[in-house]
Amino acid sequence: MKLSQFKFNLPANLIAQHPAEHRDESRLLVLHKDTGKIEHRMFKDVLDYFDDGDVMVVNNTQVFPARMYGNKEKTGATIEVFLLRELNAESLLWDVLVDPARKIRIGNKLYFGENDELVAEVIDNTTSRGRTLRFLFDGTHDEFKETIYKLGETPLPKYINRPVEEGDAERYQTIFAKHEGAVAVPTAGTHFSRQLIKRMELKGIDFSELTLHVGLGTFRPVEVEDLTKHKVDSEEVHIPEACADRVNTAKESKHRVCAVGTTVMRGLESSVSTYDRLKPFDGWTNKFIFPPYDFHIADSMITNFHTPGSILLMMTAAFGGYDHVMKAYKEAIKEKYRFYAYGDAMLII
Repeated sequence: MKLSQFKFNLPANLIAQHPAEHRDESRLLVLHKDTGKIEHRMFKDVLDYFDDGDVMVVNNTQVFPARMYGNKEKTGATIEVFLLRELNAESLLWDVLVDPARKIRIGNKLYFGENDELVAEVIDNTTSRGRTLRFLFDGTHDEFKETIYKLGETPLPKYINRPVEEGDAERYQTIFAKHEGAVAVPTAGTHFSRQLIKRMELKGIDFSELTLHVGLGTFRPVEVEDLTKHKVDSEEVHIPEACADRVNTAKESKHRVCAVGTTVMRGLESSVSTYDRLKPFDGWTNKFIFPPYDFHIADSMITNFHTPGSILLMMTAAFGGYDHVMKAYKEAIKEKYRFYAYGDAMLII
């Protein structure tokens, strides 16, 4: 498969700028992967497609306020700092992206907050845009994190071209979120409300959790036509034994296993035994899934509508079948479904 096969024209007005009023009331396009049949439903109707004993695997990563604005020493220039991950908690070393990158050199200091509550020093240039910062902070690590939460803002993607609003901190987060570490929300999980989960549990549908901390590599553009030459950034994954046991029990008893999102699917496919069973896992994955690909664990998938040419669209096409998925995307555009993080959902079954 080539990159050009995943390009399509997306009207700008279909890029969702706000979430649906209620989590479970976004639209749901249902794609039957064996036949290509398409149905148009509401997300809360997902209940109709699963039964007692089926398992939904969700990602419980938590988005932290990763975007900060600092001022450069001497010039006072405003610099956007996007916190990617903590490299060393003791030394307060962080891997970050800075914008504009050309203005930042090793040794520069950045000041954050009205009273310069936080100071950081640039100690390394890791990539053209990336830097390593050492934060200079006298308090405990917990106090440092509190300061980050106070000064940082919800890291909405740039295609949401409006300021961060009060509701974003809650809605750019799933209700499963409990382990901090993501710089982007696992969007498929955002459609689940507590009421919907209760109704699903009453029907006997089980929920199982893994953790995959979504990094910016998920959204890094593919710049090579030959997909085998694209490298995906590693992301941290934790699959507990309880999750593996629940998934394997469902598979053995011929119940459905649904991956809620591309991050979950990537996590599941990163830890498969020779007998097509899920193994507990603690580590990193840079797995890149594109057609053709044989999936081992999940037999259904919930996902949002993705960017043209993105690795997320490629994985979706690998799971649902290239022709079926591209046809479904055409239909979604025609029917004015909302795209990207705050957009509508798709169930492939």
